[in-house]
Amino acid sequence: MTLSPAARRGSALAGIAGTLLLAGCATEASSAETSAETSAPSSTTAATATAAPSTAATSGTSGGAYKDGTYTADGSYQTPETVERISVSITLSQDTVTAVEVTGDPQASETEHYQAQFISGIAAQVVGKKLDDISVSRVSGSSLTSKGFTQALDTIRSEAKG
Repeated sequence: MTLSPAARRGSALAGIAGTLLLAGCATEASSAETSAETSAPSSTTAATATAAPSTAATSGTSGGAYKDGTYTADGSYQTPETVERISVSITLSQDTVTAVEVTGDPQASETEHYQAQFISGIAAQVVGKKLDDISVSRVSGSSLTSKGFTQALDTIRSEAKG
């Protein structure tokens, strides 16, 4: 079977585009990616981790840079298919994160998988840390969801300023 030069060129371009797309999704390895796969919760449900009792609203100052309380913000991020959104709720006490809840609303089936991985691993990354010390780039193999989380976290930092 002989293909025309235009067909060969088109096939080559499609192959290169697919390779670049996949390369952008996994540019760095993390220890979480090499760990054994576990069943992740659905990303349409929220995962919550609490280290101390949470408050329903801003309840006062802690003497630090941020007011104690619970803050919620949304973040969005671009995937190869769509723009995705997550909602982040963080409880602060004395500038330290005592609880985190992330809720996803995936628009694509692949996003559901990555949001679920992110939701199942984010508490271990942020609970017990000072709000200013949190920098998340990849959680449980999910790097794009981290961008939405960081966007929401910036909003929360602004709202919680004392």
